Amino acid sequence: MIQILLSAAPWWAWLGFHVFVFAMLALDLGVFNRKVHAPSVLEAAVWSATWITLALVFNILIFKTQGPQHGLEWLTAYLLEKSLSVDNLFVFVLLFASFRVELRHQHKVLFWGVLGALVMRAGMILAGTALLIKFAWMVYVFGGFLVFTGMKMLLFEKAERDPSLHPAVRLFKRLIPFDDKGGFEHFFTFSNGHRYATPMLLVLLSVEITDVIFAVDSIPAVLAVTRDPFVVYTSNIFAILGLRSLYFLLAKMMDRFHRLEMGLAVILVFVGVKMCIAEWLKIPTVVSLLVIITVLIASVAISLAWPAISEEE
Repeated sequence: MIQILLSAAPWWAWLGFHVFVFAMLALDLGVFNRKVHAPSVLEAAVWSATWITLALVFNILIFKTQGPQHGLEWLTAYLLEKSLSVDNLFVFVLLFASFRVELRHQHKVLFWGVLGALVMRAGMILAGTALLIKFAWMVYVFGGFLVFTGMKMLLFEKAERDPSLHPAVRLFKRLIPFDDKGGFEHFFTFSNGHRYATPMLLVLLSVEITDVIFAVDSIPAVLAVTRDPFVVYTSNIFAILGLRSLYFLLAKMMDRFHRLEMGLAVILVFVGVKMCIAEWLKIPTVVSLLVIITVLIASVAISLAWPAISEEE
């Protein structure tokens, strides 16, 4: 597996990327967000713009160091992962409402959730890449799964499931001493010489479960664009890093983009079909990029042009 990583990029590139990511995260939480607070719309907009700018600068480096093809693949993978990760935001809204997490505590939860996602995404991307290299027929499994998922999203209305009722959350409460009044300041609290998990730790677990569920869809989709683990991993991480600030920017406007999920479903079907027919018809990366951009713009435009009808109306 190490050989797979080093064949995509030298060791110093992997090390440098992680040093940069952890430095930015330390700057984020340790300097700009040392005090627990609810990020303002302006603050969220600035951080969103910062992460997008950093991603585009990194993309330019890919263009210059690895060539136009890898650079275009990185941009397509980033945009694809960014658009699919927006679906996470709808779940985050439900999750925080379910656990009654105040806005000022949500940033910290999402911060630690990103750190967990770094590890889990790395493992899933490496495993997915290794499977495609060793078993060529897995491309049809991944492609078929994406088509199935996309069609399911198109044809069936997705029920809003309370994340707090997930089996893993129930098991956690049974196995780990839990203080439901522990608050959201710390992950553990101490009482009478015993350590208890707090609701903060339970929310973090739910965030990680959510990320794994969405990664099952998004990682195969990105692997349909490129098999390069460095391109897949770094584009994934940049998309995730900007997700927290994007959440605070769009959290109150989620209901306005009610057709976005339909657009994401179309994208999943497209990349799934592309994956399955690649042996006979190779769709250029630039075409994939244009399709993704067009579908996203169309779904947002339709959402704004025809607002959702509320139940009260």
